[in-house]
Amino acid sequence: MSIVETTMELPVEHSRNIFGQFDAYAKLIEKNLGVTLIVRNDKLKILGTAEATEQAKRVIDQLCLLSERGNAITEQNVSYALSLLRSEQEAKITEIDKDIICHTIQGKPIKPKTLGQKHYVDMIRKKMIVFGVGPAGTGKTYLAMAMGITAFKNDDVSRIILTRPAIEAGEKLGFLPGDLQSKVDPYLRPLYDALYQIMGADSFTKNMEKGLIEVAPLAYMRGRTLDNAFIILDEAQNTTPAQMKMFLTRIGFGSKVIITGDLTQKDLPGNTTSGLDVALRVLKNIDDIGICGLTAQDVVRHPLVQKIVNAYDEYEQKMNYRKQQKSIQETEKAKKSENTQNKVMKKKGERFFVRK
Repeated sequence: MSIVETTMELPVEHSRNIFGQFDAYAKLIEKNLGVTLIVRNDKLKILGTAEATEQAKRVIDQLCLLSERGNAITEQNVSYALSLLRSEQEAKITEIDKDIICHTIQGKPIKPKTLGQKHYVDMIRKKMIVFGVGPAGTGKTYLAMAMGITAFKNDDVSRIILTRPAIEAGEKLGFLPGDLQSKVDPYLRPLYDALYQIMGADSFTKNMEKGLIEVAPLAYMRGRTLDNAFIILDEAQNTTPAQMKMFLTRIGFGSKVIITGDLTQKDLPGNTTSGLDVALRVLKNIDDIGICGLTAQDVVRHPLVQKIVNAYDEYEQKMNYRKQQKSIQETEKAKKSENTQNKVMKKKGERFFVRK
């Protein structure tokens, strides 16, 4: 293939932001697309095949637009832009960037960073109950929390209720010291962290003292009717079917419910069925209930997290395939054994008949 050269303008003030420290993002683009990038002042030369140089130009154009809007470009932005090239949807990155949900206490905007997250946020706006299901790092809880705080500040709801099942993650921690609140706080810490970051500690404390923000274990929901509230059930994969039904039947008028969970990280004992699994099957055809499935492509933590999620997915697929093959072999073996026994019995019967 012939090598072509494409030249484009690149504002000097955005060059470092787009290409990263020590040109880390430039090297990522070069590695993925098989091109060479050369920067000279405000000019960028792209060397490679015609198709690769055109793709690189489109990616850099989108990153440049993000930078011009005041975004700090991250490795996740670059990796996601490259992944969208296959479906020619890289232009949607700048569309996603326009959707600002709210700002943190430090003034940092909170917004979806992937198409999956944008779909999740849009679904929360439209539906009364939304299931956000996906691997770790996809922003399920954080985005739901941002939407809840925004609804609370806009007086769309009168209170926020955050809950999760108090189940230990594969460890037995024993009895925890302190009063009841002290005992459940460790399980609810991730929810507190998000609230502090978005609302600030002072605002959160004041609203919590007034009872306008409530953080409680799932067991406390029984017997209540939750009207005009934004309710988030986190770690829903650790609920039992009975707990999930109990929770869903608490919902009152003017409320919005977000249920988040990761089906690959269940901490339920033994072979207990997950309430989230059952709910997804039972409620999938009900109007005004949305189910949003996020994938490894929507992971916005460190890029290594995405690789870890993919590696575990591949491992689990291989293990499931081996189990299926083993089950098929055992079934075939059982059939052969049964056929052999039947033949033996038939011969014995024939011999007995002849003797008679």
